[in-house]
Amino acid sequence: MFFDEKIPFALPHTAIIQNWDDMAKRKTAIRIRSFGIYTRWDSRSKELPKILEFTTDIPAVIDIEFGFIVNIQGAKNQPVDYCIYHPDIPDDTGAVRPPFDGTVYAQTNDWDFYLGDTIWEPVKNKLGPWRMTLELEGKLIADQTFFVRVSEG
Repeated sequence: MFFDEKIPFALPHTAIIQNWDDMAKRKTAIRIRSFGIYTRWDSRSKELPKILEFTTDIPAVIDIEFGFIVNIQGAKNQPVDYCIYHPDIPDDTGAVRPPFDGTVYAQTNDWDFYLGDTIWEPVKNKLGPWRMTLELEGKLIADQTFFVRVSEG
């Protein structure tokens, strides 16, 4: 490996070029902060719901709130695409509803975002896997599947 004698800590040229390239790129960090069952969420509020239980097993109870909170750093004003893949829930005509998807924009460089859903009547057709995903710049950054099951008791 070739080292530059003018650099006191002797980094290889490829590392210098790589570091130079990295300086121009935005550093992004993603972390799922919590997932499971939450307090009821008001989409008009700036407050995120509070975690009640960390789980992927969700009892099929009307109005139960479930999903995940992700922290995204270094992506201010970047589009974040979300998608919730429901089990085969029919609409009013009997056709299977498409996944619920959309785009939001990271509001700050240290941004917490909640992606979640709830169970509504009739409960019977809400049973099964619910997959929730987030993408940033076309890359999958969060992927969590929840299993809605008949509640015990």
